[in-house]
Amino acid sequence: MLTVVGDTHMTLNREEKEQFVLLRSLFNNIGDAVYIIDPESANILDVNKAGYEDLGMEADEVLSHTVFSLQKDVLDIAHWREMLSVLKSSNTFVFSGHHVRKDGTEFPVEVHTNYLVHDGVEYLISIARDITERVRMQAELKTREPQLRYMLNAAGDGLWDWNILTDEVFFSPQLKRMLGYGPHEMKPHLDSWKSNVHPDDLPRVYGALQSHLQGENTRYDAEYRLRNRNGQYLWVHDHGTVCERNELGEATRVVGMVRNVTASKELEQKLRELASRDELTQLLNRRAGYEQFSRYLALSKRQGQPLSVALFDLDHFKQINDQCGHLVGDKVLKNTASLMAAELRKSDVLLRWGGEEFLLLMPDTDIMHAFKLCERLRRSFSQNAAQCELPHQTITLSGGIACYPANGNTIEDIVKCADDAMYKAKNAGRDKVCISDAP
Repeated sequence: MLTVVGDTHMTLNREEKEQFVLLRSLFNNIGDAVYIIDPESANILDVNKAGYEDLGMEADEVLSHTVFSLQKDVLDIAHWREMLSVLKSSNTFVFSGHHVRKDGTEFPVEVHTNYLVHDGVEYLISIARDITERVRMQAELKTREPQLRYMLNAAGDGLWDWNILTDEVFFSPQLKRMLGYGPHEMKPHLDSWKSNVHPDDLPRVYGALQSHLQGENTRYDAEYRLRNRNGQYLWVHDHGTVCERNELGEATRVVGMVRNVTASKELEQKLRELASRDELTQLLNRRAGYEQFSRYLALSKRQGQPLSVALFDLDHFKQINDQCGHLVGDKVLKNTASLMAAELRKSDVLLRWGGEEFLLLMPDTDIMHAFKLCERLRRSFSQNAAQCELPHQTITLSGGIACYPANGNTIEDIVKCADDAMYKAKNAGRDKVCISDAP
């Protein structure tokens, strides 16, 4: 068999023919365009299927062309000689230019050319890749650059980008500003983030992040406290997602956004406090008191400790409202709460139970110690009741005390026993504290 490549003639035997057919098949099935070129004349000696299809030609049409007629950016023979000199000295050359199709249209290509000598004959092998899509994307990114720069610098959220393989983290300018750092501060490393997360929050937050990396959750989402440059903690909402995994499915890159939610957290806390506090006295209200009572009672049961409870009522409060008006009555309630709170221990909790009733929780306190505390509180109130600014009336307190476990195992049972003891004090002439005698 006789085959022609350029001006070179080769006679092939059967075995060589089979090898040639295989090589020719591989040559024509390469995805990129491949050209075999005569270095001296710049003539195209051979081309694969991808090459002539990219040009909109048949194979024999391409073989009538030179590099100058196909490659718009090779200007002339002098330019070609310069390129050839560089290529021969390095054996390889990378060139970006534009190929010209049969219809005259152009498309961008990246050409990798190698120089070789076979049987004393010089050849160039050029692999040309159509980079139309790459150029389009680069142009699109370039037009979006101002918007991306704006997003990074002026958007409300801070961006982070974590390379898990190196532990390098990109922190956006907005994120740095949020934490009080300059544009060139904050080392781009995971430790810059971890060391500033509140120690109480770090196990929970890092656990949530690891759960997402391991595929247990579809995204990472957490609220936590993050320390700024001044040492103060901000509340942030942080969320992100894995954007790259390796061939084993392991996460290699994560990106996310951080938002400063300190203001909303503080508002949430204020609203929570408003919902749990009595508006007039600022003591815990009955709903919040039940929650506190439940926690104390559960703790007492678990640890085998007593829990004493006292219920106090202002004596003759209805007369104060009737004779002086509700505004004065409200002032008396406020002053009563202040006077009582001033006599309590740090462990005690005073609640406004309703109307003119106040409930006192005394954890880890037996009934006799509770009685001594309540008696001291009652006497102090009577001695300082003038602060309630009712010069023509005497204000006193009546109280009843009950205790877990002696008087019950539930809130309802203990409060009922304390209430019965309080009315026992009122029936005994008021301005007294009585202990429940219920079994």
